[in-house]
Amino acid sequence: MEYIVTADEMKEYDNNTIDQIGIPAMVLMERAALAVRDVIMEKCKAPQRVLILVGMGNNGADGIALARLLAEKGYAVDICLHGDFSRQSDLNKQQLQIASYYPLRKIEQGFHCERMLESILSENKEFYGVIVDALFGIGLTRTFSEETRRLFDLLNKFHAWKFAVDIPSGVSADNGKLLGNPLLCDITVTFGFAKRGLYMYPGAQYAGEVRVVDIGINERAFLGREPQNFTWKTEEKDVRKLIRKKDGNKGDFGKVLVIAGFDTMAGAAILCARAALETGAGMVKVLCPIENRIIVQTSIPEVLYGTCEELENSLKWADVVAVGPGLGKGKAAQIVFRQVLEQSQLPLIIDADALNLLSESADLKRLVKQYPGIKVLTPHIGELARLTGESVTYLKENIFKVAKMQAEEYHCVMVCKDARTVVMDEQGMGYLNITGNSGMATAGSGDVLTGMLAGIYAQQKENVYNPVQAVFYHGLAGDFAAREYSEQGVTATKIIEKISEVLK
Repeated sequence: MEYIVTADEMKEYDNNTIDQIGIPAMVLMERAALAVRDVIMEKCKAPQRVLILVGMGNNGADGIALARLLAEKGYAVDICLHGDFSRQSDLNKQQLQIASYYPLRKIEQGFHCERMLESILSENKEFYGVIVDALFGIGLTRTFSEETRRLFDLLNKFHAWKFAVDIPSGVSADNGKLLGNPLLCDITVTFGFAKRGLYMYPGAQYAGEVRVVDIGINERAFLGREPQNFTWKTEEKDVRKLIRKKDGNKGDFGKVLVIAGFDTMAGAAILCARAALETGAGMVKVLCPIENRIIVQTSIPEVLYGTCEELENSLKWADVVAVGPGLGKGKAAQIVFRQVLEQSQLPLIIDADALNLLSESADLKRLVKQYPGIKVLTPHIGELARLTGESVTYLKENIFKVAKMQAEEYHCVMVCKDARTVVMDEQGMGYLNITGNSGMATAGSGDVLTGMLAGIYAQQKENVYNPVQAVFYHGLAGDFAAREYSEQGVTATKIIEKISEVLK
């Protein structure tokens, strides 16, 4: 597990480290600069000409310290000082004073550094082998000035390795929103903990590879106030595996009831049911209209079949219920969804058309809120907009806040699906998923996730990490599919085919 933090959380842990634990700010700054230097030297096997873009705050001070350390290793370093010197921090002044004893070249100061850089670029786009962004840190909340925009437009034209110190300037640390036109970085070296905006789009595409380095700001700095958000990476140590009993039978691995595939949408039920089986559910039963029986059972001979008239007995049989994929919004769909909410106490996955029905009915909302069992709601960003009445733009910029509010309102776990999926519980603990790729923006992908959620709940009924596991494995299956077929070639069926490979 890796903590991911907001700008405010990071500032608090930084201050705690300096003021409470007692590690001086200059020590932390030296460690930060050393960490960035080491990454640059790892990528550049021989000394290069380096341009470091330096602002007036402490992020700029990190950049000045880096310039000194690279100069000691034989790099030819130019410092581009950009900003208002009346706003220069004390640490920035100190680092400049120290740097005055080193062979560093300062490019024109103030807001017009681009003039000299434009001259260099006109002669040689490969003049610099390395460009480092140390202009603004995580505290930036304003949009770029026109001078800064011009500078970054210019820097992005250079052919060079591009690095960011802590975060690319112009990327919001909290949500990845762009406040300007950032440097398109190869690597971001971030300190202490990853910032949410480094993993959220559109900021993530400017951050490049994210390296989280320990400079002395660590879990000791929490002082009882842990971050509320985390992620998993694909390292085996981070991932909680599904454990399967060696002497189990199909009943031990759970019975999934899939209520889906009404009208002409049998494919949604098939994808959902197949995903539940591939994830390890012992038995799966599909409830859908009689017209779809043949296609469902022909496509998946392993599943049981039932009609909606058998709902009451099917609920007694099942261990977990998934409702919504291809359900439609007709009368029959409304009736069956209401019956599930009124008659069941099983873990319940609510997806797709069940969410659309929910967004249109105050009575269904009341029933969902009162539902006594475990509930997982899985809206994509459009469904979430319908459910909340908020715009897609607002949701993308405030997804953690909105997910928490919805989890509290419905007493559920929210799985908010987008380019980055957020899983949020009632207590406000949020998981940001960083597996997956653009190829998964394809019809049926969400139906697969619903099946995987149901399959995991069938096997381990009350594990709080069930939704996190499902989202993580789903994204990773999409990554495996993209690796084989390309992102353009990913389909829901190909994601299902990779589930067993991921679990293996």
